[in-house]
Parts: sequence; structure tokens; C-alpha cells
Amino acid sequence: MLKNRRLNTEKFIPLGFSENENGYSFSTDIIDGKFEMIVSITKEGKLSAEVIDRSSKEHYVLHRVAHVRGSFVGRVREEYEQVLDRIDNACFEPDVFKSEGARQVICYVREKYRDELQFLWERFPENAVFRRQDNAKWYAALLIVQKRKIGLNAEGVVDIVDLRIKSEDIDALIDGKGYFAGFHMNKKHWITICLDGSVSMEEIYRRIDESFMLAAK
Repeated sequence: MLKNRRLNTEKFIPLGFSENENGYSFSTDIIDGKFEMIVSITKEGKLSAEVIDRSSKEHYVLHRVAHVRGSFVGRVREEYEQVLDRIDNACFEPDVFKSEGARQVICYVREKYRDELQFLWERFPENAVFRRQDNAKWYAALLIVQKRKIGLNAEGVVDIVDLRIKSEDIDALIDGKGYFAGFHMNKKHWITICLDGSVSMEEIYRRIDESFMLAAK
């Protein structure tokens, strides 16, 4: 559930969590108060949840057994998952891109343009875009791709950023090392940059600014 998600502890207290020596805990009633659901999150971001029958004080576990069916256990499972979804949406943020280059791009855009990554495709959780707030046009896309897919003669994956660029500048930039033809983009108007240090961050920032302006047209 929390794969590629980062904990935001600032959101915990407003949601109703209390802090303890091990991390944070949250308690709520489900099934019309018949059960208590307790969610614990360590300071490292490990989440656990339990359901306790208020009448017997015993742990209820049938909702976690996949093959168990029935209207009552189905309702417990549904309300249990709704609580976890609410906590996930409120207190955890996407944390897909781990490279230093990708993190610097995210910070730069956040500070200069006040934009956050938007993950638009459930089928492609490692693809995200930045969009202008005035016209919703993309001006950057962050992706994790196999190196060979962009033309690198190497195994493994790499973080890349796709940016808009003037068509007349593309041929002079593509070098097969840091700059590549736009990956999954219109190659007449987009270029791909590897975020592995092959292109300086100062240069990438300038390209982001140019892409932002091109997206205004």
C-alpha cells in the first residue's frame, strides 16, 4: 500500500494521531462502534493496523483472510480499507524518484513555480508530470526507464526528465550521453535529459525554465 510513498508527519496531528515514543497512533470506531481500529506508524514510516472487538476485547482478523467471505466480514474489510486509504491520502506523499538529480528537479520546480508532480496514470506509477497552473499544459515529465530504451548501452534504470524545447535546438543537443530524443514525446518539440549527473543541474534548470515558457504558447 505504501510502496514509493513518503511519510509527512506534519499531517498526522491534524488527522487525529497522537505521538508516542515509538511513533504515532490513531484510533477510530468502525462498524457502528462495535470495533475499534488502531493504526500505528513508526517514525521510519512502517504502518500496522489492528481491529479489536469492543465486546470481547479480542483481536478481529477475518477481514485479513482473503478467502473469507460474507456480508459482515465484507463490511469490516471495506471500512478497514477506507480508514487506511484516508490515512494514506492525507499523510503520505509520492516518493518514486530516488536519484539526487530527480530530487533536485522536484525541489527546483516546487520552489520556483509552486508546482507538484502529478501522477496521472495508475498503470504507470513511475511516470509523472509538471503542468502549468494557468493552462494545464505539461512542461516537464519525470520518468524511470530502462537505460537501453533511451539508447544507453548499459543495464539498469535511470531517472529522466522530458522537457519542451525549440525544434531548431534539438539536433545540436542530442549526444547519446546526457541528451536524447524525447522519450514517449513528440521528438520535434521535446528532449530527454538523463538525471545521472551527465548534464549539470544548472543547465537542467535553464532547460526547465525554457520549457515552462514554451508551454505558455
